[in-house]
Amino acid sequence: MRILKNIYKKLFILVIIIFIAGMMNSCVDFNIYPPSEDIKLGKNLDSEIRRNTNEYPIYNKPGVKSYVQGIVNDIIRSPKMEYRGQFAYTVEIIKRDDIVNAFCAPGGYIYVYTGLLKFIDNEATLAGILAHEIAHAERRHATQRISKAYGMQLLSDAAFGEKKNKYEELGSNMFKGLSLLNNSREDEYEADEYSFKYLQSTKWYPGSIKFFFDKIKNSVQDNDLKVVLSTHPLPQDRYDKVIEMLKKANTPPPNEKNTQYRKYLLFKNNL
Repeated sequence: MRILKNIYKKLFILVIIIFIAGMMNSCVDFNIYPPSEDIKLGKNLDSEIRRNTNEYPIYNKPGVKSYVQGIVNDIIRSPKMEYRGQFAYTVEIIKRDDIVNAFCAPGGYIYVYTGLLKFIDNEATLAGILAHEIAHAERRHATQRISKAYGMQLLSDAAFGEKKNKYEELGSNMFKGLSLLNNSREDEYEADEYSFKYLQSTKWYPGSIKFFFDKIKNSVQDNDLKVVLSTHPLPQDRYDKVIEMLKKANTPPPNEKNTQYRKYLLFKNNL
Protein backbone atom coordinates (compact mmCIF):
# COMPACT_ATOMS: atom_id res chain seq x y z
CA MET A 1 0.00 0.00 0.00
CA ARG A 2 2.83 2.39 0.93
CA ILE A 3 4.52 1.63 -2.41
CA LEU A 4 1.33 2.56 -4.28
CA LYS A 5 1.05 5.81 -2.30
CA ASN A 6 4.63 6.70 -3.22
CA ILE A 7 3.95 5.95 -6.90
CA TYR A 8 0.81 8.12 -6.88
CA LYS A 9 2.71 10.88 -5.10
CA LYS A 10 5.46 10.85 -7.71
CA LEU A 11 2.91 10.74 -10.55
CA PHE A 12 1.16 13.77 -9.04
CA ILE A 13 4.49 15.63 -8.81
CA LEU A 14 5.24 14.77 -12.44
CA VAL A 15 1.84 16.14 -13.53
CA ILE A 16 2.59 19.38 -11.66
CA ILE A 17 6.04 19.61 -13.28
CA ILE A 18 4.55 19.02 -16.76
CA PHE A 19 1.98 21.74 -16.05
CA ILE A 20 4.75 24.16 -15.00
CA ALA A 21 6.72 23.22 -18.14
CA GLY A 22 3.76 24.32 -20.23
CA MET A 23 3.70 27.63 -18.37
CA MET A 24 7.43 28.06 -18.98
CA ASN A 25 6.99 27.67 -22.72
CA SER A 26 3.99 29.98 -22.95
CA CYS A 27 5.03 32.73 -20.52
CA VAL A 28 7.67 35.15 -21.82
CA ASP A 29 8.49 36.44 -18.32
CA PHE A 30 8.59 33.04 -16.60
CA ASN A 31 11.12 33.14 -13.77
CA ILE A 32 11.41 30.69 -10.88
CA TYR A 33 13.82 32.97 -8.98
CA PRO A 34 13.05 36.01 -6.82
CA PRO A 35 14.93 39.29 -7.50
CA SER A 36 17.19 38.54 -4.53
CA GLU A 37 18.77 35.79 -6.65
CA ASP A 38 19.54 38.31 -9.41
CA ILE A 39 21.36 40.37 -6.79
CA LYS A 40 23.28 37.33 -5.54
CA LEU A 41 24.26 36.29 -9.08
CA GLY A 42 25.38 39.84 -9.87
CA LYS A 43 27.54 40.10 -6.76
CA ASN A 44 29.21 36.78 -7.56
CA LEU A 45 29.85 37.80 -11.15
CA ASP A 46 31.20 41.19 -10.04
CA SER A 47 33.66 39.39 -7.74
CA GLU A 48 34.74 37.09 -10.59
CA ILE A 49 35.34 40.08 -12.87
CA ARG A 50 37.35 42.02 -10.28
CA ARG A 51 39.57 39.02 -9.62
CA ASN A 52 40.33 38.59 -13.32
CA THR A 53 42.42 41.74 -13.75
CA ASN A 54 44.09 40.50 -16.93
CA GLU A 55 40.85 40.21 -18.87
CA TYR A 56 38.99 42.98 -17.05
CA PRO A 57 41.51 45.68 -16.07
CA ILE A 58 39.70 48.45 -14.19
CA TYR A 59 40.23 51.95 -15.61
CA ASN A 60 41.49 54.07 -12.74
CA LYS A 61 40.30 57.47 -13.89
CA PRO A 62 37.56 58.63 -11.48
CA GLY A 63 36.30 61.42 -13.76
CA VAL A 64 35.43 58.93 -16.52
CA LYS A 65 33.58 56.62 -14.16
CA SER A 66 31.75 59.57 -12.59
CA TYR A 67 30.63 60.83 -15.99
CA VAL A 68 29.14 57.46 -16.98
CA GLN A 69 27.64 56.88 -13.52
CA GLY A 70 25.92 60.26 -13.76
CA ILE A 71 24.17 59.17 -16.96
CA VAL A 72 23.03 55.94 -15.28
CA ASN A 73 21.73 57.88 -12.27
CA ASP A 74 19.59 60.03 -14.57
CA ILE A 75 18.23 57.03 -16.48
CA ILE A 76 17.13 55.12 -13.38
CA ARG A 77 14.95 58.03 -12.32
CA SER A 78 12.55 56.88 -15.03
CA PRO A 79 9.08 56.03 -13.68
CA LYS A 80 9.30 52.83 -15.72
CA MET A 81 12.01 51.44 -13.41
CA GLU A 82 10.90 48.59 -11.15
CA TYR A 83 14.04 47.72 -9.17
CA ARG A 84 15.53 51.15 -8.47
CA GLY A 85 16.66 51.00 -4.83
CA GLN A 86 16.97 47.20 -4.93
CA PHE A 87 19.48 46.64 -7.73
CA ALA A 88 22.92 48.22 -7.54
CA TYR A 89 23.07 50.14 -10.83
CA THR A 90 26.73 50.94 -10.33
CA VAL A 91 29.23 51.48 -13.15
CA GLU A 92 32.75 50.16 -13.64
CA ILE A 93 34.94 51.09 -16.60
CA ILE A 94 37.12 48.37 -18.16
CA LYS A 95 40.28 49.60 -19.84
CA ARG A 96 40.15 47.64 -23.09
CA ASP A 97 40.29 49.84 -26.19
CA ASP A 98 40.11 46.74 -28.40
CA ILE A 99 36.58 45.82 -27.28
CA VAL A 100 33.47 47.79 -28.27
CA ASN A 101 30.99 46.59 -25.68
CA ALA A 102 29.09 47.13 -22.45
CA PHE A 103 27.18 44.65 -20.34
CA CYS A 104 25.05 44.57 -17.22
CA ALA A 105 25.17 41.65 -14.82
CA PRO A 106 22.03 40.57 -12.95
CA GLY A 107 21.24 42.93 -10.11
CA GLY A 108 22.46 46.01 -11.98
CA TYR A 109 26.28 45.76 -12.11
CA ILE A 110 27.20 47.70 -15.25
CA TYR A 111 30.54 47.44 -17.09
CA VAL A 112 31.58 49.70 -19.96
CA TYR A 113 34.69 49.17 -22.09
CA THR A 114 36.85 52.15 -23.05
CA GLY A 115 36.65 50.80 -26.61
CA LEU A 116 32.93 51.57 -26.62
CA LEU A 117 33.42 55.04 -25.15
CA LYS A 118 35.88 55.87 -27.93
CA PHE A 119 33.74 54.30 -30.66
CA ILE A 120 30.54 56.31 -30.21
CA ASP A 121 30.04 59.98 -31.09
CA ASN A 122 27.59 61.57 -28.68
CA GLU A 123 26.27 61.34 -25.14
CA ALA A 124 22.78 60.29 -26.20
CA THR A 125 24.20 57.16 -27.84
CA LEU A 126 25.92 56.22 -24.59
CA ALA A 127 22.67 56.87 -22.70
CA GLY A 128 20.77 54.64 -25.13
CA ILE A 129 23.29 51.81 -24.68
CA LEU A 130 23.31 52.16 -20.89
CA ALA A 131 19.49 52.20 -20.82
CA HIS A 132 19.53 49.03 -22.95
CA GLU A 133 21.88 47.32 -20.48
CA ILE A 134 19.81 48.49 -17.51
CA ALA A 135 16.77 46.96 -19.24
CA HIS A 136 18.47 43.54 -19.30
CA ALA A 137 18.73 43.75 -15.50
CA GLU A 138 15.27 45.27 -14.98
CA ARG A 139 13.58 42.66 -17.15
CA ARG A 140 15.67 39.98 -15.38
CA HIS A 141 16.73 38.32 -18.61
CA ALA A 142 19.57 36.28 -17.12
CA THR A 143 17.48 34.50 -14.48
CA GLN A 144 14.65 34.07 -16.99
CA ARG A 145 17.05 32.22 -19.28
CA ILE A 146 18.25 30.06 -16.38
CA SER A 147 14.63 29.33 -15.46
CA LYS A 148 13.71 28.26 -18.98
CA ALA A 149 16.89 26.32 -19.69
CA TYR A 150 17.27 24.52 -16.36
CA GLY A 151 14.07 25.20 -14.45
CA MET A 152 12.58 21.79 -15.16
CA GLN A 153 15.65 19.99 -13.83
CA LEU A 154 15.81 22.19 -10.75
CA LEU A 155 12.10 21.74 -10.03
CA SER A 156 12.38 18.00 -10.52
CA ASP A 157 15.36 17.74 -8.18
CA ALA A 158 13.56 19.79 -5.54
CA ALA A 159 10.39 17.71 -5.88
CA PHE A 160 12.19 14.38 -5.56
CA GLY A 161 14.54 15.46 -2.79
CA GLU A 162 17.82 15.67 -4.69
CA LYS A 163 20.55 17.05 -2.42
CA LYS A 164 22.79 18.58 -5.08
CA ASN A 165 22.76 22.34 -5.27
CA LYS A 166 22.49 22.50 -9.04
CA TYR A 167 21.70 26.20 -8.95
CA GLU A 168 25.14 27.10 -7.58
CA GLU A 169 26.81 24.64 -9.96
CA LEU A 170 24.88 26.20 -12.84
CA GLY A 171 25.85 29.72 -11.77
CA SER A 172 29.51 28.73 -11.61
CA ASN A 173 29.41 27.22 -15.11
CA MET A 174 27.56 30.16 -16.63
CA PHE A 175 30.03 32.68 -15.23
CA LYS A 176 32.75 31.25 -17.47
CA GLY A 177 33.25 33.50 -20.48
CA LEU A 178 30.21 35.57 -19.42
CA SER A 179 27.93 33.03 -21.11
CA LEU A 180 25.27 34.06 -18.57
CA LEU A 181 25.00 37.33 -20.51
CA ASN A 182 24.53 35.96 -24.02
CA ASN A 183 21.25 37.54 -25.02
CA SER A 184 18.55 36.05 -27.19
CA ARG A 185 17.00 38.06 -30.01
CA GLU A 186 13.82 38.44 -27.95
CA ASP A 187 15.85 39.80 -25.02
CA GLU A 188 17.45 42.34 -27.33
CA TYR A 189 14.09 43.47 -28.71
CA GLU A 190 12.76 44.00 -25.21
CA ALA A 191 15.91 45.81 -24.02
CA ASP A 192 15.69 48.15 -27.04
CA GLU A 193 12.03 48.81 -26.26
CA TYR A 194 12.72 49.64 -22.62
CA SER A 195 15.77 51.72 -23.50
CA PHE A 196 13.39 53.87 -25.54
CA LYS A 197 10.87 54.04 -22.68
CA TYR A 198 13.47 54.97 -20.08
CA LEU A 199 14.96 57.75 -22.20
CA GLN A 200 11.56 59.31 -22.88
CA SER A 201 11.69 60.87 -19.41
CA THR A 202 15.28 62.14 -19.80
CA LYS A 203 17.00 64.96 -21.72
CA TRP A 204 18.32 62.52 -24.36
CA TYR A 205 16.87 61.58 -27.73
CA PRO A 206 14.91 58.38 -26.89
CA GLY A 207 15.84 56.50 -30.06
CA SER A 208 19.54 57.23 -29.68
CA ILE A 209 20.55 53.59 -29.76
CA LYS A 210 19.92 53.77 -33.50
CA PHE A 211 23.07 55.93 -33.80
CA PHE A 212 25.01 52.97 -32.41
CA PHE A 213 23.35 50.64 -34.92
CA ASP A 214 24.27 53.01 -37.75
CA LYS A 215 27.90 53.10 -36.70
CA ILE A 216 28.08 49.32 -36.32
CA LYS A 217 26.67 48.82 -39.83
CA ASN A 218 29.27 51.21 -41.21
CA SER A 219 32.07 49.42 -39.33
CA VAL A 220 30.90 45.81 -39.54
CA GLN A 221 34.23 44.57 -40.91
CA ASP A 222 36.01 45.86 -37.81
CA ASN A 223 37.25 42.93 -35.68
CA ASP A 224 36.65 44.98 -32.54
CA LEU A 225 32.92 44.48 -33.04
CA LYS A 226 33.00 40.69 -32.75
CA VAL A 227 32.42 40.72 -28.99
CA VAL A 228 29.50 43.11 -29.01
CA LEU A 229 27.81 41.23 -31.86
CA SER A 230 28.31 37.88 -30.11
CA THR A 231 26.49 39.04 -26.96
CA HIS A 232 24.10 41.50 -28.65
CA PRO A 233 22.76 40.07 -31.95
CA LEU A 234 21.95 42.85 -34.45
CA PRO A 235 19.49 41.78 -37.13
CA GLN A 236 18.02 44.51 -39.35
CA ASP A 237 14.66 44.25 -37.64
CA ARG A 238 16.11 45.58 -34.37
CA TYR A 239 16.91 48.81 -36.18
CA ASP A 240 13.52 48.80 -37.88
CA LYS A 241 11.71 48.41 -34.56
CA VAL A 242 13.49 51.44 -33.09
CA ILE A 243 12.51 53.51 -36.14
CA GLU A 244 8.93 52.28 -35.70
CA MET A 245 8.92 53.35 -32.03
CA LEU A 246 10.19 56.81 -32.98
CA LYS A 247 7.44 57.22 -35.57
CA LYS A 248 4.72 55.92 -33.27
CA ALA A 249 5.77 58.37 -30.53
CA ASN A 250 5.93 61.19 -33.09
CA THR A 251 9.46 61.94 -31.88
CA PRO A 252 11.03 65.17 -33.19
CA PRO A 253 14.39 64.81 -34.99
CA PRO A 254 17.58 64.79 -32.90
CA ASN A 255 19.48 68.00 -32.21
CA GLU A 256 22.53 69.17 -30.29
CA LYS A 257 20.52 69.64 -27.09
CA ASN A 258 19.23 66.06 -26.93
CA THR A 259 22.35 64.36 -28.33
CA GLN A 260 25.04 66.37 -26.49
CA TYR A 261 27.57 65.86 -29.28
CA ARG A 262 29.95 68.67 -28.27
CA LYS A 263 29.92 67.76 -24.58
CA TYR A 264 30.73 64.14 -25.43
CA LEU A 265 33.55 65.13 -27.74
CA LEU A 266 35.24 66.96 -24.84
CA PHE A 267 34.74 63.86 -22.69
CA LYS A 268 36.29 61.58 -25.33
CA ASN A 269 39.31 63.86 -25.62
CA ASN A 270 40.04 63.25 -21.93
CA LEU A 271 39.89 59.45 -22.10
